[in-house]
Amino acid sequence: MKFDALQECSRCGSDACYTQEVTKDISIELCYGCGFQSNSLMKKGSKFFNEQFELLPELHKELMDEEEDTGKVWMPTIINIKDKGMVFANGNGRYDWGWSAVKAIPDEEKEFKMDMTTLSNYKERDFMDALSYIGVLPE
Repeated sequence: MKFDALQECSRCGSDACYTQEVTKDISIELCYGCGFQSNSLMKKGSKFFNEQFELLPELHKELMDEEEDTGKVWMPTIINIKDKGMVFANGNGRYDWGWSAVKAIPDEEKEFKMDMTTLSNYKERDFMDALSYIGVLPE
């Protein structure tokens, strides 16, 4: 497997899955096609998985997918870029959710905050559109 490159996503089949080798034993994947992420430590029953699972919002727990052949778990990613905005999974459950995006605006102290008045919602398969909305990807 090539690392630090776009690969085919083993979750959704998109050709926009960024894979990066962190160490020789750890790699991370972030798919821009489906908006889900995983890593080589993210397997049910592992210490890493159990620690992460405790901290996750309920929606993320419901949306997790496990690969049958590898046991690798995929979960929605959260993109939070202080001067651009945030993209996150939003909804009522596994069958009623999508991506939401909000833009960042400077406040009085020239810091940035997420402006909830700019909230825009996207369908499950429109993760890249949500990233474009906050200016991470070109429109």
